[in-house]
Order: sequence, then structure tokens, then C-alpha cells
Amino acid sequence: MRVQGPDAADLLQRIVSDDVLAEDSCEALLLTPKGRVIAPLLVWRRGDDDFLLLTEPELGPVVLEHMRRMRFTSRCEIEPEEHTSTIVLGGGQGIPTRDYGIAAFELLDAPDAAEPADEHLERLRILARTPRWGREIDEGILPAEAGLDERAVSFSKGCYPGQEPLARLHNRGHVNRALRVLELDAEGRQADEVTYEGEVVGRVTSAVPGLALAYVRVEVPDGAELEVGGKPARLQ
Repeated sequence: MRVQGPDAADLLQRIVSDDVLAEDSCEALLLTPKGRVIAPLLVWRRGDDDFLLLTEPELGPVVLEHMRRMRFTSRCEIEPEEHTSTIVLGGGQGIPTRDYGIAAFELLDAPDAAEPADEHLERLRILARTPRWGREIDEGILPAEAGLDERAVSFSKGCYPGQEPLARLHNRGHVNRALRVLELDAEGRQADEVTYEGEVVGRVTSAVPGLALAYVRVEVPDGAELEVGGKPARLQ
């Protein structure tokens, strides 16, 4: 999504959760007034008044409609753009991404670039505890539960929708569950129950052979012996 014009920066600062002027790119969220996630974003500043918003493909129409509704009298264009995207691990040029826990870049419109295998990227994503829309993120998830308050939220910039409940939780509260990595002895599946000492303490959201991401209650200690789908597992 292109946001371009004299008021582009001001509009984004008033709408998204992170400071889009602090770096050339940042992770951010579109939030409801109650602090629920509408869409995760990667915001890339291509120029003083030219920003590109990247999100999950199925969320494109949602982001476009929300941004246009919030534009009011801001002097900027909000239009979809079509690009191919390739992830490159290691050093390079492109849009930096933290999704994989190691140095990585997203290249736009570079059809000759070689992308790592999907399973390898998924394993790195799980190890990095990077939430994905439709798996770890939906309208019912609090950003702090998914660890997004650490990577996609500014608590020092000006106001934006959802700021107050996020700040209140950050300063005075805590979440009851958190996104955590599990080591599995058997194949895990999305929605498998996670049990600890005979009680259900969470559910699997993503899995590859030997690893899973799951929402687990925060009182379960690191290294705990668990069961996932009735099979042994360990909490990293």
C-alpha cells in the first residue's frame, strides 16, 4: 500500500503503533481503539513523503479501507501497489526484516533472487517467535501476548488508536499467556492442546518437525516438561 503526499508521515504517525520517522523501516500495527490487532505492517519509508506498507496478502483490502477511512482531510494518496517479494538471508540490500531471528532482507521485484525453502523459513520464524496473521495473530489477540509490544509498538510517540489500553497493560498489568517455543518429540499440529501436570495450559499455533509455537500460560516455567497432543514436549 502506497501512502504518499505532504501529510503522509503525519497520517501514519497518528494511525499506526510505531514511530515511522525513527528509522527507514519499522514494524507497526493497525489497532482498534481497544488495542486489538486489525493488521500487522512493515512500514518502509522510501522518501520524505513516500511510504510503502507491507502486510499479509489477505489483509490488503482491510488496510486500504481502514487507511482511507482514517485519512479525513490529510493531503496524501493511499493506493495499492503490486510487487513480487523474495526473502534473502544474510547480508544484502533491501527492506530489513526481523521475522527470522537472523540478518535477512526482503527484496521487491527481484525475480532472479533465490529464496530459501519454505520449511527452512518457517523453522526460523518459529525460533524467532514471529507471529503470523491467521496463526498467532487475529482480532482476539492482544499485542503483548504475541510479543508485538516489544517490536511493533512505541510507548513514547504521540497518540494513536489503541495506545491507551496498550500503555495501561504495559505500565500496570500483565498478560496471562505468551507466545513461546516448544521442542517436540513427535509431529505437532495447529490447535493441539498443550498440557502441563495434567492441566491444559495452551495451544499450538504453528509447527514444523521437532518445533512448535504455542500460546502458553506465563506461570509455566522455562524448560518445563509438557505434552502436546499426548506426546512429550519441552518449553524452551
